[in-house]
Amino acid sequence: MKSEKPEIEIIATNRKARFHYHIEDTFEAGIVLAGAEVKSLRGKHATLDGSFVRVEGTEAFIYNMNVSSYSFNHSVALDPTRTRKLLMKKREIERLGSVISIKGGTLVPLELYFKNGWAKVKVGIAKGKKAPDKREDIKKRDLSREAQQKFRNNIKM
Repeated sequence: MKSEKPEIEIIATNRKARFHYHIEDTFEAGIVLAGAEVKSLRGKHATLDGSFVRVEGTEAFIYNMNVSSYSFNHSVALDPTRTRKLLMKKREIERLGSVISIKGGTLVPLELYFKNGWAKVKVGIAKGKKAPDKREDIKKRDLSREAQQKFRNNIKM
């Protein structure tokens, strides 16, 4: 009996994206990969640091996503940071293109994961944060960390 929920295995996350950007909306896209790259992703040898998404015409591409080469691959070696095509519906790509045309809008990959055996990337529509916004996020994070520590200390006593 199959479960209703899709099985998701997270490979990599872009932790800095939520610090540097306000994420407004997210989309899921498939990725065009070579066979050795899929094997490397199964071993969780990928990073999204410094990667970004661009819409060119009617296609979307992800740049600077680092997928390390598979150690047992004996065929042609691929560039780890090569540009990869994203698989999305035409309507979604058109919407992303229109959002990017607005000043300050950008597309940022947030997560790379396997969903029911297929490699997927979660792409976020983002707007850049200013320095005061980042300071507010740091303050909130510090306050919540302190509250959690106080809560833990009260439970132990």
